[in-house]
Amino acid sequence: MNFIATPFPARGPDAPSEWVRRWSHLVPSGAPVLDVACGAGRHLRWFQALGHPVTGIDRDPLAVQAAAQAGEAIEADIENGPWPLAGRTFGAVVVTHYLWRPLLPAIVQCVAPGGVLLYETFAQGNETVGRPARPNFLLRPGELLGACAGLRVVAYEDGFLDDPARFVQRIAGVRVPTDGPSPARHPLRALS
Repeated sequence: MNFIATPFPARGPDAPSEWVRRWSHLVPSGAPVLDVACGAGRHLRWFQALGHPVTGIDRDPLAVQAAAQAGEAIEADIENGPWPLAGRTFGAVVVTHYLWRPLLPAIVQCVAPGGVLLYETFAQGNETVGRPARPNFLLRPGELLGACAGLRVVAYEDGFLDDPARFVQRIAGVRVPTDGPSPARHPLRALS
């Protein structure tokens, strides 16, 4: 097994998500990566260090300014304006701690053939342990599976995590290319 040595912390606000790190190997080598609601760019920096061109989108101008240090950064209010990436596809689309249901189809459509969607956010039950607590920000059971019906689901989890206590739902789904090997091989390797 190949281990990825990086200068990134394993925990804290600048650390890439454990889920994203675990499934990064599914992203085709050198493929462009999109991070939706990227914040200051923790996942942009992670994928840039792995040799991927990166694009981030967020509505916060200060976050976009920070994210621009890693690659393309787009300031846009994707909840109240048009989706600025219509027609563009990426080898990976990353979404963490963000949910705006009307955008789910556009996000999935951005995954290129052979590309992967890495999505992780809060789920129902989280209202019992903290924030977010409003149903608008919590995935219903199986909701990500339904949103990713056009992708091959390689990994899916829906449950509780400690430290900090939270209910999450997360998925790694691949858009299988029509001309790819059959069956496609998506290694299920442990986090290094």
